[in-house]
Amino acid sequence: MLPDIENLLKLQGIDAEIRRLQDEIAEFPKRVAVIEQKLAGTKTQLEKAQAAVKADEAARRKYDTAINDLRGKISKYRDQSLDVKTNDQYKALLHEIQFAEKEIAANEDKILEMMVNADARDKEVKAAQAELKAETAEIEKEKEEARQRTAEDEKLLTEWRAKRDQTRSGINDDLLRHFERVSKFRGSGISEVRDQKCMACRVMLRPQTYNEVRSGTQTIVCDSCQRVLYYNPAEEMADLKPSTTRAKRHHPKIDAPQAWYYRADFADRGEVFLCLTNARGQSSRRIYDVHTGRLLGDILSREGDYRHAFPEDITGAMRLNGNWTEAELDAFGTELPMVALDSLRFDLDHARHEAAAGSHAKPETHAVPTEQAAS
Repeated sequence: MLPDIENLLKLQGIDAEIRRLQDEIAEFPKRVAVIEQKLAGTKTQLEKAQAAVKADEAARRKYDTAINDLRGKISKYRDQSLDVKTNDQYKALLHEIQFAEKEIAANEDKILEMMVNADARDKEVKAAQAELKAETAEIEKEKEEARQRTAEDEKLLTEWRAKRDQTRSGINDDLLRHFERVSKFRGSGISEVRDQKCMACRVMLRPQTYNEVRSGTQTIVCDSCQRVLYYNPAEEMADLKPSTTRAKRHHPKIDAPQAWYYRADFADRGEVFLCLTNARGQSSRRIYDVHTGRLLGDILSREGDYRHAFPEDITGAMRLNGNWTEAELDAFGTELPMVALDSLRFDLDHARHEAAAGSHAKPETHAVPTEQAAS
């Protein structure tokens, strides 16, 4: 992997951590507000209890005032009764005095009731005050922890910014500007390539582009999203890695219109994959280098079924699984994409394992006339 790519990956991770710390610091006032909101219920409860006590005190003062007023009226009525001339006037004053005395008794009953409830009111206030005090202490502790966490985040943010500056200094200026421009609009400026796709935008890459990214010799950007592309062989090969307990290998059909073969030593070309295809009464042969996937020579066509047209090529060859349409093969051009190449290599590994175990993957032989191997 190119040093610039390694530094871009590091920079993207640093930027993500910086954003996380910035978001966490920005959340501090909100966290404090949430913490303080926890006190709202207890404060409301205390305020209600205190308001009830004040209401009782105000009511008692009102009743006391009413009693004093009524007693004043009684005194006045009694003084007036000494000067009345008729019996009716006396009875009227006596009636007013009796009514006032009943009102005094009613107000005194209410005062007595409030005195009985006063103890309960006081207990409610004291309980709410104690709860508020305890919660306030706990809240202050949480707020202090939040302040300390924010202070730590700010310290870490300073450190990460220093790392960012150091990492940026090790990246090509033009590449860095491109990375930051794409990151600004897309949230990230670099993407892994896997299975011939940009894993960020999920768009398939052209085989040539995919192979260039895999080679790791130059900087390539995605034609679709403009992110810088990189290849991690550990990630992709993990999908192709056989399990410790091998599943039974699927064997290709003997009469399939397309067949792939492996030859360990083909003419002067060394290890190759052969692709033989039947179509419209003719057969064609493509030869690919096992290691690079490059097409070797021209596509050769002959009359008849490939088993009869190219018997010398498949005699002693190992049959593999592979099935791509003519259109796909044409699209591959002069080089197999790594997905196809890895698939063939993976099946070759299984075939060799079966051959070593004495299974079915034995070289093919044919009782047909031998032709001179075509190059």
